[in-house]
Amino acid sequence: MGIIDKSNKSIPWQGKPEGYKGVVWRYGQNPIIGRNPTQHCARVFNSAVVPYGDGFAGVFRADHTDGKARIHLGMSKDAIHWEIDDNCIRWIDEEGKPFDPNYAYDPRIVEIDGVYYIIWCTDFGGAALGLGMTRDFKTFVRLENPFPPFNRNGVLFPRKIKGKYLLLSRPSDSGHTPFGDVFISESEDLRYWGRHRRVMTKNEATWWQSTKIGAGPIPIETDEGWLLFYHGVCTTCSGYVYSMGAAILDRDNPSKVLYRTAEHLLTPEMPYETTGFVPNVVFPCATLYDAQTGRIAIYYGAADTYVALAFAQADELVAYIKGNSELAAGDAQEYR
Repeated sequence: MGIIDKSNKSIPWQGKPEGYKGVVWRYGQNPIIGRNPTQHCARVFNSAVVPYGDGFAGVFRADHTDGKARIHLGMSKDAIHWEIDDNCIRWIDEEGKPFDPNYAYDPRIVEIDGVYYIIWCTDFGGAALGLGMTRDFKTFVRLENPFPPFNRNGVLFPRKIKGKYLLLSRPSDSGHTPFGDVFISESEDLRYWGRHRRVMTKNEATWWQSTKIGAGPIPIETDEGWLLFYHGVCTTCSGYVYSMGAAILDRDNPSKVLYRTAEHLLTPEMPYETTGFVPNVVFPCATLYDAQTGRIAIYYGAADTYVALAFAQADELVAYIKGNSELAAGDAQEYR
């Protein structure tokens, strides 16, 4: 099994602890971003990073000291130690006029043909997906919102498939998402979206993902299919618990689910995951990976308070997913 992409040996890496039995393990120096990282940012979490130049760039969800969520730019040489701007990203529309969102949170970022596309949850008469782009991390241009409200967890694929851009999302309502399934949509121009298909459903047979699920980092293309990390949520007497799982989607028809983890890969256990502004949250949003070694670094939000880091080896992880798979009744089995 191999990752289909260019190599990047400079990504963060820490080997699996001796005696550890899982296929995803935590960075020993977590969290990598703590509370109050800048003057106006109380908490940074649920954020995304990409290679850029001779280092790395990131778009970070920052809940300000006024309580409102915004997106900030960050830069790093090693993808562990980050310099985060105290001022939020300022957006313009396609005509060059100011077009800042009222709020913005849980961004993802992907490079496609030299353009960095950012998608986040924005205010569009309610929670909806915002879409923007940058080429240099200096000028940020907002594009048309893909869908009307209500929708969250927008994730673009890193290349066109059959000539179309593909976008994962999770439709919801105006509350805290009783809808719990992941859908896929396609577009020729990132402006008009259609051919919507349901991909994955919440899985009541595996309780850790029985309330809702949502796509996480940008899918990673492998020989076996698209490797997709996602979050699964269950409801307990003390509220929601967010855990991390993974699935493998068909390379040519990504609405087709080939394999999906029956058990979570990571669940809140460490103090920085179980205790915080929102306790019991592991929320994956980004990965960095090296095709040559198969190493994967996974960035996740912890307790809506911190940014944390975990690691996996691609061949070991894919073998585990294939050997420990349980599809939900509503998972799509063919593109139709």
